[in-house]
Amino acid sequence: MVTRRSFMKLISLVFGGSFSGFSFPFSQQGSTVMTVKGPINSRVMGKTLIHEHILVDFIGAADYNPTRWNDEDVIKKVLPYLIEVREAGCETLVDCTPNYLGRDVLLIQKLSELSGINILTNTAYYGGSDNKYLPPHTFDETPVQLADRWTKEWEEGIEGTSIKPGFLKISVNPGRLTPVSQKLVKAAAITHLRTGLVIASHTGPAMAASEEVDILKKEGVGPDAFIWVHAQNETDWNQYTNLARAGTWVSLDGLNDSNVQAYTEMLVYLKKEKCLHRVLVSHDAGWYEPGKPEGGTFRGFTVLFRKLLPALASSGFTREETEQIIRQNPREAFAIRVRKWPI
Repeated sequence: MVTRRSFMKLISLVFGGSFSGFSFPFSQQGSTVMTVKGPINSRVMGKTLIHEHILVDFIGAADYNPTRWNDEDVIKKVLPYLIEVREAGCETLVDCTPNYLGRDVLLIQKLSELSGINILTNTAYYGGSDNKYLPPHTFDETPVQLADRWTKEWEEGIEGTSIKPGFLKISVNPGRLTPVSQKLVKAAAITHLRTGLVIASHTGPAMAASEEVDILKKEGVGPDAFIWVHAQNETDWNQYTNLARAGTWVSLDGLNDSNVQAYTEMLVYLKKEKCLHRVLVSHDAGWYEPGKPEGGTFRGFTVLFRKLLPALASSGFTREETEQIIRQNPREAFAIRVRKWPI
């Protein structure tokens, strides 16, 4: 395990200087992403899957207990899938499992080391599913107090480790934002302004996404600090272009074997509307599920590389356009930098 001292040494070696509180100097903002093994230059992220899961435990915050799974069992199950997707071309994978839903940063770090894939983890809380995965203090604390908790994980490490989050992962309930969903968005805004971590919000339809962007602006955070997760669940594609042109990252992250044609059509539309520079694509696949025999059914991560990219090529996409989606956009989205509003 990387110690705090060795982590500081690594940063100094990579960037040629010391870092107080792990806040990157202005010269490094926008060129660095934080993986579970430490900071890397965003240009070496390579081909990136921006929304996947290693492990998810749906038991709920009230009964959450990390002893419900054994690391070696998870590694045995998951590692072959990571090796498979690495061989398919993936170089970086963003694990979107939040705290109280199965986030296990030491496990992810082991899998990163064994597979050779860069993996990012996260901080913040998941407020969807009628708040089932929110710890009780969420309802009593202010946005600033929640942001203090999340900022601490960035400054000091997650759960006593030296592992830092590479982004913020929140979730809101469907429809108009409830008071607790609004609180999570405000807390994420505060944390972003302190850390420069991008905000990925499990959202779905555009109504909630638009309200989230409005809150972020009021808190002084630009739309380009916001990833609209599960945007594919919005049936009005005009909403994609509206929010993309406003600066939001539009994440189409439910790709699977059965919907390659639908994703191709969405991306053809976004290309026609000149919005490819704001698009992210992934599977929302995996995952080992504690409580199920052998961790349940695991869905692999290769459809994008083996099926979607050839389908896009057949639909007239150039290599530069596909590289924009799977290399350039993730690099820009997850680069650590404060994005203020108004610009």
